[in-house]
Amino acid sequence: MSIFTSYSERTHPFKAGFNLLLMSLLITMLFWLALALIGVKLNFSFLAPLKGRLLDGYLMTVCLSGASLVLSLLLGIVCAALQSSKILVLKYLAKLYVVFIRGTPMVMQVYLFFYLIGTAYGITNRFLCGVLILSVFEGAYIAEIVRGSLLSMDSTQLEAAKAVGFTKKQTASLVIVPQLIARTLPALTGQFASMIKDSSLLCLIAVIELTQTMREISAMNFKMFECYMLLGVLYLSLTLPITYASKRLEQRFGYEA
Repeated sequence: MSIFTSYSERTHPFKAGFNLLLMSLLITMLFWLALALIGVKLNFSFLAPLKGRLLDGYLMTVCLSGASLVLSLLLGIVCAALQSSKILVLKYLAKLYVVFIRGTPMVMQVYLFFYLIGTAYGITNRFLCGVLILSVFEGAYIAEIVRGSLLSMDSTQLEAAKAVGFTKKQTASLVIVPQLIARTLPALTGQFASMIKDSSLLCLIAVIELTQTMREISAMNFKMFECYMLLGVLYLSLTLPITYASKRLEQRFGYEA
């Protein structure tokens, strides 16, 4: 079942499949025509001896994204909670963090955190720097996802829990947390796909992840088209399953497809 089809299209799988195939053929034809017009003949044979290096870059991207997912999730939850805090200093600090991160490009943040903050505090490990930069960036978006889910919860359910004698701990574990998971999980899954793509910007500080690996291979072999086409395919192999999972979670928890 394709991630590109809506509910109505899924009820007519032949029609949806035919149109998807037609779209794919059209895009492929336009792409090959563009290559022919500029006189490019693709040859991927040079990549075979470099498969070990590509695998290392691929795994580095997975590790960066996985570690950043955990850290950014913790940061996002804390930040969402602080935005509802009665302590104004903490509340405004959390809001300032979200506004600054969401309002500035990640390219600027990569350079700022690595060369200024990283140098000032002696953080020289590029993998650690990459995880911290990616986590700080994604944490602001996750904070808004969590905060929005909390605000959308019906207050009458909390009142009902209080009326039946639930303690704060029981209310949190039996009422708030299950609904929060249901409301945030599809969006968080989609955010993880974005996190994988955003990790490519860590090549700016020479973290040897997938994009940096492909840049180095391209510089050695002067095969820009082949390298970046393969790069796109490799990222799709990571993001498409996650996007599909996000769609399924939306259906599972009653979101409109």
